[in-house]
Amino acid sequence: MTAERQGRARTGSAREGRLTARPTAPSVAGPLGRRRIGLGRRRDGLVYVPPSYHRGRAAPLLVLLHGAGADGEDILPVLEDYADAAGLLLLAPDSRDVTWDAVGGSYGPDVSFLDRALADTFARYAVDPGRVAVSGFSDGASYALSLGITNGDLLGHVIAFSPGFMVPAGQRGTPRLFISHGTRDRVLPIDVCSRRIVPPLQRAGYDVRYREFDGGHAIPGPIVREAVAWFEQRRVGEGAA
Repeated sequence: MTAERQGRARTGSAREGRLTARPTAPSVAGPLGRRRIGLGRRRDGLVYVPPSYHRGRAAPLLVLLHGAGADGEDILPVLEDYADAAGLLLLAPDSRDVTWDAVGGSYGPDVSFLDRALADTFARYAVDPGRVAVSGFSDGASYALSLGITNGDLLGHVIAFSPGFMVPAGQRGTPRLFISHGTRDRVLPIDVCSRRIVPPLQRAGYDVRYREFDGGHAIPGPIVREAVAWFEQRRVGEGAA
């Protein structure tokens, strides 16, 4: 397939909400620590690689999606400290506009950029193909749920902090889901958001861990710790199976 045809194929997949990048043996050695993704001019994003990363041992990857009006620099610190302890690679892209494309009505440019960022990350770092997850807060949580269900063949785990809704373009695979929401959330009220989102997912057979907490539109530290532990428990259990 020519480069032009590959580009058209990627564009078509992006419009369908589909990610085409897949983990592979890294072709170059990426640096440790925090760096820019390096694929966007006005809006780009961040990559974080913990000191414990070793190229000879495939690591789990967690994609972080920010809320409306924010960027990767806002959400990366929420997970950065936990990444060190858990050995997680973090990828925090910026949306192309003030929020994610499907939140505004249709998939396209954000899926395309995330696909490029994933391909670049896979080319630089050894990523466990069974441990690629997506997480997000607020609009980012809505987008994480939507992308995760649409791309469950790649994104095996979804962590959604205070989602408002979900708009999957289809269903591939059966990702495991962690959803949290504050009972006093006035931005995205729990009664019309997570309490409506979770039951249909459970009825559809998804493995859902749902946590409500006494608080507002936020990501409390204990919830983050539980989400990372949940992800880690799955990793240990599946690795031993």
